[in-house]
Amino acid sequence: MIQRVYRQLHENLGDIPVVVSTTDAQRDTIRRQLGEDVDIALEPERRDTFPAIALAAVFLASERGCSEEETVLVMPVDAYAEEGYFKTLQKMDQAVQNGAADMVLMGIRPTYPAAKYGYIVPVAEQTSSLMKVSYFVEKPSVEKAVELLDMGAFWNGGVFAFKMKYLLDIVKRYMEPRSYAYIRENYGKLHKISFDYEIVETCNSIAMVPYYGMWKDLGTWNTLCDVMEDLNAGYVVSGQGMENTHVINELDIPVVALGLKNVVVAACPDGILVTEKWHSSLIKEYVDQIDQRPMYEARQWGSYKVLNYMNHGDGKKSLTKHLEILPGKSLSYQLHKNRDEIWTVVDGTGDIVLDGHVRNVRRGDVAYIDRLMKHSVRAATHLHLIEVQIGEEVSEDDIERFSWSWEGDRRL
Repeated sequence: MIQRVYRQLHENLGDIPVVVSTTDAQRDTIRRQLGEDVDIALEPERRDTFPAIALAAVFLASERGCSEEETVLVMPVDAYAEEGYFKTLQKMDQAVQNGAADMVLMGIRPTYPAAKYGYIVPVAEQTSSLMKVSYFVEKPSVEKAVELLDMGAFWNGGVFAFKMKYLLDIVKRYMEPRSYAYIRENYGKLHKISFDYEIVETCNSIAMVPYYGMWKDLGTWNTLCDVMEDLNAGYVVSGQGMENTHVINELDIPVVALGLKNVVVAACPDGILVTEKWHSSLIKEYVDQIDQRPMYEARQWGSYKVLNYMNHGDGKKSLTKHLEILPGKSLSYQLHKNRDEIWTVVDGTGDIVLDGHVRNVRRGDVAYIDRLMKHSVRAATHLHLIEVQIGEEVSEDDIERFSWSWEGDRRL
């Protein structure tokens, strides 16, 4: 999704500065999708969309030199739309620069009375390409949505445009936006609230640019399935009685599905989802109840998958991972204070450094890494490791990083 939106932005709006707002856990995944040079504003903690957008705006102002008079466009990455959607972004920019309103929204023409979207109700009897906004309705019932469509309401697609100065002045209510680093350090002082509630619905100068083309919000499995070319993905055995059912399997074991109608089955290392398609939009409140560490993560150097976790009951814990390191990539030079590690090379070739000493490794080699021992590994070819962590703590937070140059290393 993010590759497509990133490409469409540059194809339609030219060489504009783009910053991705996300959490630290997604940083490496974003860089693998968009490249090393993409700008990322990293939230130190999750505090909803108002703080995230404020942080990204300060990043553009302090790190990329965007002036207070420039237009800031905010949009989600899960929009599936045609070229006209991005041409509408240009119209929103023009409206902001012409002083039409402090805040300009994109209104998306509804195709059915949806209960899962917010609605923008324009002032009655407007036919221009820029409409005044009367009021908002947040996720109405289907019956109410039918009424809103009769009134000429539009879906709120979460796309906003405003001048940099407008948002920076709002941030000043909480703190002086001295720099991106300063805002990150004081991030907890920003109100934990959505951008709509904090900014949009309290703004006295607001307008809407309508968009009438194709648009899908791929934020739910139901809408994502609408744009999938195949019913199945991954190791799937689909049998009799299947009707309008999608099965997505990222596991190494098969998923067998029979007799399912209007269902999504999604299996990955972090869990398995089975839902009727219409109910898939309700998943968030249930996922929020799950307290579990990530079982799979994509990183800049490759990826890892958790194979096993054990609490041995004597104060010791163990965690087993499968690491895949891409050719030419390496882990950071690091140490751990609360655990030992054992690395077993199961495929590929590379180099391991232990406390400054480097040796070649290949399939079958084993490295024993005591706590407080600095270590790293670099892949020459696709390198597969089994990593066993043993200690009082086996978390991703138990890590201290150091600088290391693979050039001029000392070999054993």
